[in-house]
Amino acid sequence: MERTHTAVVTGVGSGLGASLVRKLVKEGYRVGMFARSSEYIRSLEQELNCKETAAIGIPTDISVPSQVQRGFLQVREQFGPIDLLINHAGNAAWKEFMTLTPEDFEQAWRVCTYGSFLCTQEAVTDMMKLQRGTILFSGATSSIRGRKGGLAFSSAKFAVRGFAESLARELWPHHIHVAHIIIDGGIDTPHLREQELPTSTEPLLNPDEMAESYWSLVQQPRNAWSFELDLRPFNEDFFT
Repeated sequence: MERTHTAVVTGVGSGLGASLVRKLVKEGYRVGMFARSSEYIRSLEQELNCKETAAIGIPTDISVPSQVQRGFLQVREQFGPIDLLINHAGNAAWKEFMTLTPEDFEQAWRVCTYGSFLCTQEAVTDMMKLQRGTILFSGATSSIRGRKGGLAFSSAKFAVRGFAESLARELWPHHIHVAHIIIDGGIDTPHLREQELPTSTEPLLNPDEMAESYWSLVQQPRNAWSFELDLRPFNEDFFT
């Protein structure tokens, strides 16, 4: 009997999130798309379901346990048990320390760290029964190096990396691949081009090509699993 595959991708927007979903659908996955706003995921759902139902958009605040539980239940009812989770949602408040509010700090943690925890617990429930699965975490430069004005985001992303590494030690023996991706650069999106490119010559990562790198982790043979992958844009200055 042929295996069916179901994924959940959190934080789906018009950049890397959308590229990840398109790649998974192309590879035969049915995908649940989580985002706080319904507008974009509904339009992406319509795009992907032109031939058959391959993706569903579920407005979900992943920092709220009841919404996470409801979202995963809806995916299971539509597509079956989840064997791939991509924790891609993030939150940042770009403020220096003395202007950072407790609410700013907490929200970064609630989305990046606590939300990943909630989603991972739901997904692992299915994966342990299946005795297979993959959990990928989208990290950032700020996962390994603090930056001025990014205290909330960096501290949350540092925590996510630690969570992922500890989780890998616990779940790899159960045939569940856990990996962390460091996104060390800006991603080429319409929003970033509008905001930054007129004043910046920094090379950007292509989201479709990034999705291919994520997919390579899903396809890795168990005896050669990676825990961490670094993604950086090509920069000729690096070689001069």
